[in-house]
Amino acid sequence: MAININKVGVIGAGTMGAGIAGQVANAGIEVVLLDLPSNGDDVNYLSNRGLERLNNPEMPGLISEEAWSKIYTGNTRDDLHKLADCDWVAEAIVEKLSLKQSLYRELIDCCGNNTIITSNTSTIPIALLTKGLPDSFCRRFAITHFFNPVRFMRLLELVRGQKTTDEVIASLNHFSEVRLGKGVILCEDRPGFLANRVGVFAIQCALNVAFDMDLSPSEADAVFGRPLGFPKTGVFGLYDLIGIDLMVDVANSLVNILPKDDPFHKYSKTNQFVVNMIAKGQTGNKNNKGFYRGIGSEREVIDFITGEYVTLNRVKSKLLEDSEKIGIKMLLQDSGMYGQFAWKVLSEVLSYACSLLPEVTGNPADIDDAMKLGYNWTKGPFEILDNIGHSYFINRLKNDNRPIPKFLQSSIKKSYYNVSGKHLQALQANGKYAPIKHSKDVLRFSELRQTLNAENSNSVASWYEYKGAAIVEFHSKANALDWGSIDILNDAICEAEKRSLKGVIIHNDSQHFSCGVSLWSVRECFEINDYKKLDEFLKHFQSTMSLMRNSNLPIISAPVGMSLGGGFEVVLHTDQVIANTNSVMGLVESFVGLVPAGGGCKEILYRWNEKLGDPKKAAWNAFMNIGLGKVANSPIEAEKLALVNSSDSFHINRDHMLGIAISKLGKVSKTPKKGTLKLTGKDHFEEMKFWLEKNLSKGFLTKHDKTVGTEIARIVTGGECAEGTLITEQELFDAERESFLRLAKSPQTQARIVSMLDLGQTTRN
Repeated sequence: MAININKVGVIGAGTMGAGIAGQVANAGIEVVLLDLPSNGDDVNYLSNRGLERLNNPEMPGLISEEAWSKIYTGNTRDDLHKLADCDWVAEAIVEKLSLKQSLYRELIDCCGNNTIITSNTSTIPIALLTKGLPDSFCRRFAITHFFNPVRFMRLLELVRGQKTTDEVIASLNHFSEVRLGKGVILCEDRPGFLANRVGVFAIQCALNVAFDMDLSPSEADAVFGRPLGFPKTGVFGLYDLIGIDLMVDVANSLVNILPKDDPFHKYSKTNQFVVNMIAKGQTGNKNNKGFYRGIGSEREVIDFITGEYVTLNRVKSKLLEDSEKIGIKMLLQDSGMYGQFAWKVLSEVLSYACSLLPEVTGNPADIDDAMKLGYNWTKGPFEILDNIGHSYFINRLKNDNRPIPKFLQSSIKKSYYNVSGKHLQALQANGKYAPIKHSKDVLRFSELRQTLNAENSNSVASWYEYKGAAIVEFHSKANALDWGSIDILNDAICEAEKRSLKGVIIHNDSQHFSCGVSLWSVRECFEINDYKKLDEFLKHFQSTMSLMRNSNLPIISAPVGMSLGGGFEVVLHTDQVIANTNSVMGLVESFVGLVPAGGGCKEILYRWNEKLGDPKKAAWNAFMNIGLGKVANSPIEAEKLALVNSSDSFHINRDHMLGIAISKLGKVSKTPKKGTLKLTGKDHFEEMKFWLEKNLSKGFLTKHDKTVGTEIARIVTGGECAEGTLITEQELFDAERESFLRLAKSPQTQARIVSMLDLGQTTRN
């Protein structure tokens, strides 16, 4: 019988504890957050500080003000009794066994007999955590190992003890997936479980090899990042993100619990340079002093020779750029410094992953899942091995006179994944294939598409037919849109109509839905002075958005991660948005000196008119939204900004979204065709220009900000026209395109685009 979890307690309000409490609150569930009592006026200072931590504007832990109201703070001296009616209490205090056990004894007295108790530990085995505690406690105890930041990282490692009941595990599994939105992996009670076992090894290996090869942080991160399918932070950036001192502690904790013959020990010793950094207080992003630091809008990187910070220059390498597009093997085969570094690190990581079978897990898919969900790898170790080829990998190991892991040797003639019938299978440690199984609600497109044949595909997008739906997937870098992306979207809609399919779903299983129109495409046009080509692309983009709106079939978008700029314009033109709670949405073109030209200005203006019923207020809100590049960090914020409609829905588990979208196809109503709008005209246009001039004089805007803002004002008011002038949807499309082209021709916009592409940041001009 499942245990219903309607109230949760969290003890420990540090980064992890506060994050867990925040995600519980995001699920609409009441949570009590406790930490040690403090001296002074605010006895709950530590728990309140933990709550404040969730307010980080760059990585907000809460999706709404409503979620904030679900969290109650207190301290472990005065408020343990508040846990009495909690169904689950999660411990997230410091990694000291004596303190954890002392707390558990207190929880036995103050919690109900059926309250589930878990620890967020990543290092201490359950057998030690529960040693000497009564069986009644052990039966309801487990490990729930979350990953930071809790709201955004999808993985939860669920670990049971010898006495943990099936009921407790089943209840935690269901609650974590359905209510907290996590991808749950059931792990054996082994040191480091799965994700940290491989992930920390990879980080330590990359750091040590980089020092051995005299690579700078920026060079190492350029390789140990997107070209290998890892997050763009790289290894040194990740050290900064986690905290250099904390990362050292994590590595040291694994040293103490891993077997003496574990390969991890080869890379476990803390580098002396790192030791010196910690002694100087250079501990990473938390104090803006790590391997990198920010000085105003500039970025600096530490010099390993002098120990001083120098200007960060982005590594430019055709090899790395091509490898990111073509594949990892291209980089591994290169004999230069970057290729050598990539091989040394990746070969160690893949060999280590193989060595964990069957002792740590019998299923390589679990390791792949752990790395993708917990560390944001594009592919897991065994997917990478399938990609580069087992024989190639083994032969290179032999050439290096290195040992071949047993599991790798035994599976040399088999791929780790294959399709049998319509099911994706993974090779198990016993040498047999078994279907990849999830709960009934989980449908991952990254797995599903391996069982399908694309109906049409190019280098940047594809579409597939599944259960009567045309599913469109963008798959370029950052899923940036260009001719190819729009061609596929256009074709999917037209073919779906011809075949009388149920509808079209635009979705992908990447980190982000789409970060906008490819700036490289725009840059190419202005560098060869071919604005006709740019104009033709914009017309193609706009006509496809109209096709979506005017199609007889329902068009659904199911965006995950970021939907920005042109990517969000696609979302705006769908009949139904099924968003993830972590979806980030907005029109951000103004930052690079452009305006939305795929119907973004048009849609926001229409939506504010529908929302407010006042043309002037609607125009002003549209002007501010678009001009300031306002971004919503959740669908709840998006609705307040008129970016989504009240009829749209959002869901906490991204793995459920595709299934929900398919089930909705027969229930979605087509968006009514847009009529004419009344423009607010010349006087309102002048008011907006006055606001721009005033904020320019105060230093809040730059000269080019004013120029861009003027174009946005012209679109939403009609510029020089009379108040009350009627405008059609197509005329708004035309106005967007004209403003876009004017700005694209300006040296200031071109400078911003070049700066963004070459330096990763826009120039303020």
